[in-house]
Amino acid sequence: MNKNVFTTVVFGPKAQAWLCAIADGKDLFEVQLDNADVLLRYSAALVQGATNVFWIDIQTNTRRFQSLFRYLLEEVAMESRRLNKIPVQVQRDLYLLLSRFIFFYNSDRIFDKLESFLKHCPAFQNAFIVGGPADIFVIELADQLQKLKVEPVLLHYLSQIKVLQGMELRMATSTRLKTSLYSFTSPGGPMYPTRAARHAAWDALDFLFPVGRYPRHLISLFFRLLYPWYWPSSCWNFVISCIKAMFYSLMRMLFSRWEEVREQKRS
Repeated sequence: MNKNVFTTVVFGPKAQAWLCAIADGKDLFEVQLDNADVLLRYSAALVQGATNVFWIDIQTNTRRFQSLFRYLLEEVAMESRRLNKIPVQVQRDLYLLLSRFIFFYNSDRIFDKLESFLKHCPAFQNAFIVGGPADIFVIELADQLQKLKVEPVLLHYLSQIKVLQGMELRMATSTRLKTSLYSFTSPGGPMYPTRAARHAAWDALDFLFPVGRYPRHLISLFFRLLYPWYWPSSCWNFVISCIKAMFYSLMRMLFSRWEEVREQKRS
């Protein structure tokens, strides 16, 4: 891995001096350290530093540290030889970190990456309470959604989250994810989602949890009626949506008729 990326990630003069002392650009996972305290300190600093720079990308909606993320995911978390070099607690922290950001940095072949990632989940002491690797992953993802304040990033997560369909989860985990998504379906506090975010959340919620779809929408409509100051904007958006739907239907009909006329002339 690029040494400059590691130097950026691991903060503090001691950590940077330690990195510079690694000959030929070898990184943390290629060096054998006998001191367990030193290994714990620097591997934990790496995870914490990666968390900080990943959030910088989130806040700016950029992917300058995508190469770092892919390195940690593909060459560390999915590589047992390197993963076992760091303490178990740091392995767990790394798994939680990657769970929070995998949808942001991996949009291509996300399902294949996710399936392989879950297979390399380290052992968690509270697994008998929270569930297996999939449950731990979804819990972190649901918590991450609540922290996202940048609309394009939130929309990206909501579009990617549909890959969770069919995943076996505990009832408590499913409820947690459902609650997290539902919090984005209504205007106002505490999330104050935009109209685009609300529609994306509804799409994801209905796709992942089709059972109870219509009662959820009726309940949401009932609560919307309790806030009359939202009525004008809702009515206006409804009228605009109807006009667009009618316009697109008319254009499709015209093009269809035009194609039929052209086919008749050719024959």
